[in-house]
Amino acid sequence: MDYRPDLDKLPTYSVDEREWDIKLDANESNLNLPPLVQERLMNRLAFLAFNRYPEMGMNHLKEQIAHNFKLTSEQVLIGNGSSEILEKLFHALGGPGRSIVFPTPSFSMYQIYAKLTESKPVPVLLEEDYSLDPEKMLAAAKQSAAKLIVLCTPNNPTGNAMSQEDIERIVTQADCPVVVDEAYVEFYGQTAVGLLNKYPNVMIARTFSKAYGFASARIGYLLAAADLVKMVGKVCMPYHVNALSLAGAEVVFQMRDEFIPSIQQTVAERERLTTALKALPGMIVYPSVTNFLLIKLAKATELANFLADKGVGIRDFSQASGLEGCLRMTVGTPAENDAVLSMITDFMERG
Repeated sequence: MDYRPDLDKLPTYSVDEREWDIKLDANESNLNLPPLVQERLMNRLAFLAFNRYPEMGMNHLKEQIAHNFKLTSEQVLIGNGSSEILEKLFHALGGPGRSIVFPTPSFSMYQIYAKLTESKPVPVLLEEDYSLDPEKMLAAAKQSAAKLIVLCTPNNPTGNAMSQEDIERIVTQADCPVVVDEAYVEFYGQTAVGLLNKYPNVMIARTFSKAYGFASARIGYLLAAADLVKMVGKVCMPYHVNALSLAGAEVVFQMRDEFIPSIQQTVAERERLTTALKALPGMIVYPSVTNFLLIKLAKATELANFLADKGVGIRDFSQASGLEGCLRMTVGTPAENDAVLSMITDFMERG
């Protein structure tokens, strides 16, 4: 077969697809939709015209989102998760000979999207504490004549966030659009949305997959200036978001207050886990404002294997550049967290 050149060199986004007893490897919500939300969603689907194509303009969902952020529907783009939104940005603004700047370690798909679109990837290494130096980001963007800067805050897989001042500094001094990937913002509470009406080059990417427990439907959205949304929309496929996901997302967004208790529980459990894990000798727990924790220890792979043998899935980053010795674990339910804490404590006490 005569495949596209270098396709065999393109890295693959992979996860260990196993039926875990406790699944803490994908940063999903470990709670299904609230019962009232689920009931209304099923009622909504009962009236769906399955024989018809989805509403191409996706106007109902766009209008809801726009109203919430005091924007116009022309400033909203809907996609299959924020991942597709980001991929379309790389297509629209990247390309052969065009540079895209992003932090590392961060969401692994940035590097893949750059290669897929034949853009020039310009990764900017995070500091030792995983903070991002805005001057390094700006210098890299200037030197490479970047066409897009990607900021992931809160950052995955490190769990920390940039200050609003640093974000605004980059936005104001950049000579290109800046997208702020806010996939985990609901667990943090601070957003760069306020910059949208001040600067025409800023964009915000959000998802329904994390805080709203709607990962199966793959829904995300972009907030940006209308001209940016229009141009990025040109690289989207016709009917690229299915009608079932759109209908469900409308219900979920309308009823997003129903998710506040689960978000608050996750934040409280995150802090409880942080305190308990920090008390274990030899364990480093990085500060997190997300629904997951990044931990570091000498026997990281051994711990990951130990937990896997007991039916617990976490993400092993211990061999990844910049994340040596690190594991990422999603914050589960209180019962799940109790069980996993007991297992980790047992492992650490064995030495």
